[in-house]
Formats: sequence, C-alpha cells, structure tokens
Amino acid sequence: MSKTAFIFPGQGAQYIGMAKDFYDTFSICREVFEMASRAAELDVAALCFEENANINITEYTQIAMLTAELAMLKAVEEKGVHADVAAGLSLGEYGALAVSGVMEPADIFRLVRKRGIFMQEAVPTGGAMTAVLGLDTSTIERVCEETEGQVSVANYNCPGQIVITGEENAVADAAQKLAEAGAKRCVPLKVSGPFHSPMLAGAGERLGAELEKVELHNMKVPYLANVTGDYVSNSAQVKELLIKQVASSVKWQQSVERMIEDGVDTFIEIGPGKSLSGFMRKINRNVKVMNIERVEDLEKLAQL
Repeated sequence: MSKTAFIFPGQGAQYIGMAKDFYDTFSICREVFEMASRAAELDVAALCFEENANINITEYTQIAMLTAELAMLKAVEEKGVHADVAAGLSLGEYGALAVSGVMEPADIFRLVRKRGIFMQEAVPTGGAMTAVLGLDTSTIERVCEETEGQVSVANYNCPGQIVITGEENAVADAAQKLAEAGAKRCVPLKVSGPFHSPMLAGAGERLGAELEKVELHNMKVPYLANVTGDYVSNSAQVKELLIKQVASSVKWQQSVERMIEDGVDTFIEIGPGKSLSGFMRKINRNVKVMNIERVEDLEKLAQL
C-alpha cells in the first residue's frame, strides 16, 4: 500500500518573502501567521516578508521558518492531501510534531521561539560547522573521535554528505584530516554556532523547562525523531527527545531509510528551498519526491 510522508527542512533555507504567496492567497495560511505572532509575541509576517537582518539570526530564523512551513502545510491539507508519516530535519522536526497532533500548534510556536533564543544565547565563541563531501561515515566518525578538542557529527544528511560541528580549531583540524583521508571537499558553513554539538547542551536543558509546561496528546500521525532516526513509539518520549535533539546528531538519512523500509514511497517536502529533495535523490532514487514552496507547486499534488 502506498504511503506518503511530509518532510520539513531546517534553518538555512530561509529567505525574505517565503510563504508570502500562501499568505496572500489563503485565509487559512494568514491565520497560521497570526497564531505564530501571538504565540511568539512578535510580528512574524513582517519578519518573513519585509527586508530585515533578523531573519538570518537564529532566535528569529526558527520561528520564521516554522511559520512558513506550517502555513504551507495548511494549504496542502486544504487540498485534501494528508500524511501517513512525518519527519523534519532539525528545526523541521517541529513541523513533523504539528502533523502528528502531539502538541497544540500555539505551544509548538512558543517552544520554537524559546528554542531559537536559547540556542542563540548558548552559542559559544569559537564554534563552527563544516560539510564533508564524498567520504564514508565510519571514516568521518573515526577522525572526529581521534581529533583533539570538541568535534562530532552534526548531521547525517545523505550518502556523501555529512556535517561536522564543534570547536572552531577542532573542526578545522578534523576537516584537514578528512581531506587527507579522501574527502572530495570540506566546506565551512556560514552559521552562527556549532549546532547539534554537545556544546549546546545547556540550551536543551533550558528547553526542557519550557517543555514541562506543555500538554501532550496521543499522536494521530506517526513521526520520526532526529535523535534516533526512528519512529517515536509513544507521546511520553517526545519531551526527552526534543531536549536531546538540540545537542545531538541529526540522523536524517537513517530517518528516510526507515520510512522507505516502512513502505513510504512518496515524500512531499514542505517549506523553503529544495534541500531535502536533493538529499532524497542521493538516498533513494526509486521513490517519488516533490516540494511545495510556492502556491503553484500545489498543482503537483494532482499527481498523487
């Protein structure tokens, strides 16, 4: 039986004007922005649509990205298309939470606003991230372990693309060793800190205090956690996994492979950019992939 997954990208794909056409076209999408603005206590529409520097600052990027994604999600669902399963990369996991029904949308917006602030405030000086291209996973993990200082895997994106994170000098040393070990390229990322590194564990702990205030519901749609790369079996696990996620590796490739193993043959990327669609082509070319980023993309849903 055919299964459809909704997948949501993380920060880095944001741009001024994202989801503006959805906002202008559908009242249900405007309602999402209004809810996010109330929950976050800031004008999210202005943040997303008007020229500003804040959109690329983590504490603002996260609420902007999530609002754009959930507005697009509402338009997809309005077309009668629904997910059998959901997943998201890093911040995108909160889009999957929304699909699952395990939390109220207003609570998700409040959490993500806090998450962005906590991560921004926890960023230590001297942190960095680098994408390692064209090298096997075991070699990258081994080099990280052997390198002096704090460096570890941040993202298992797809075959041939893994991101490392940690102290700037340690990341640079590891990148040099990985290049010598056969990596095609090691590309420093323009980020404001060593995300998904144990160096951000404090932000996860602060998020935990906010999660204690949130009521959880039974899941209507299953979703996969970044920390495990597997399904969350019950609602009681959700809070602990979200706390760990801030400072743990994102097992994106493993999540996708698990969904395919479970019979998912159609993946719909909802949100700015096409990063996850690009990863999908490297993970498995035998599944159907489409991305929803603009209103005209909704026409693709007729192919389902």
